[in-house]
Amino acid sequence: MRRPLSPETLAAQAMGDIDPVSGALAPFIHLSTNYEQLADGSYHQGRVYTRADNPTYEYAEQLLASLEGGGSRCALFASGMAAATAVFQSLLPGDHVLVARMLYWGLRKWLAEFGLTWGLDVEFIDMTDLAVVESAIRPGRTRLLWVETPANPTWAITDLAAVCKIAHAAGARVGVDNTVATPVLTRPFEFGADIVVHSATKYLNGHSDLLAGAVLTARPDPFWERIRSWRRNGGAVLGPFEAWLLQRGMRTLFLRVHRASASALTIARQLGEHRSLKAVLYPGLPAHPGHEIAARQMQGGFGGMLSIRLVGGAEEARAVLAAVQVFKRATSLGGVESLIEHRSSMEGPSSPVPDDLLRLSIGIEAPEDLLADLEAALDSASRSPVPAGLN
Repeated sequence: MRRPLSPETLAAQAMGDIDPVSGALAPFIHLSTNYEQLADGSYHQGRVYTRADNPTYEYAEQLLASLEGGGSRCALFASGMAAATAVFQSLLPGDHVLVARMLYWGLRKWLAEFGLTWGLDVEFIDMTDLAVVESAIRPGRTRLLWVETPANPTWAITDLAAVCKIAHAAGARVGVDNTVATPVLTRPFEFGADIVVHSATKYLNGHSDLLAGAVLTARPDPFWERIRSWRRNGGAVLGPFEAWLLQRGMRTLFLRVHRASASALTIARQLGEHRSLKAVLYPGLPAHPGHEIAARQMQGGFGGMLSIRLVGGAEEARAVLAAVQVFKRATSLGGVESLIEHRSSMEGPSSPVPDDLLRLSIGIEAPEDLLADLEAALDSASRSPVPAGLN
């Protein structure tokens, strides 16, 4: 028997499917919104309406499930936020939820504005401190622990195996936002996670031209069916063309993530002693508080995301932002182009992010060009006036 194919090969060949009619190697798109009912009342392959089922996004779901491993199942959503909030909306009023204090601001904002009115008892904690996690658990009431690792934008690392052990002992599920690590570097199901979520807009697609999200489960239990039902009945599904774009993007996922990770490590090391910086936040550096854990649970690299904190505070951070030429001043992350942003300005006055911090998403450009651009911007920041539009 032929040995199982590696995740790299499955991704590169989009599962290796070939159109049985034409022999086409490129995955094909099914645009139909509905399906013919047979004379006996049944449907071809059980499909009735595209809001519930469509072969195009089923191909992408199967590919992502194979990459995350663990016999998982996958459901695609119209955005990363639609995917993440579907997990919380599948809980019941009164359920206690522990959420990492440092996480993507859009989800934190949603939990504060809508999760509480949904009836959830949301508690934000330091998920990297296992003693805090253990003491925050309420046996019989805590239903979900939500982890993001590396955590945006300080790239704090949570010990997934330890957190899952604590949660499961109390009968709670663990959901992991794996957007930044991707299944290339970390597969949370291997550490005991129950749910994995992606903003597929980011690394999975990787080309800054698609909005999509994904939820995966370690097992098809009733909670998973609630999530799928929420997607179907809420209409939070993406279109066939977007699903095709996602599948195309995942074909180069391993190459892009490995390149970005290698470049980010090079840049982080080079910037570590720069006189204008008070800190370089990157889990690949030995000085990072989560480095040892990251080295255990991230295989093949530490990701393409890093942050820098400026000695001169917010004013100098904005000056650096204004001075870059190769990096693009834009939000989001995980694309082929490198991005930089002043994170606290993007998040607004309620942001817990220090105002001296710049977040960098490293793309696939030549790392020497990116490093030279950052060094030139840092060296000129104290002398350059800050344009009014970047204040």
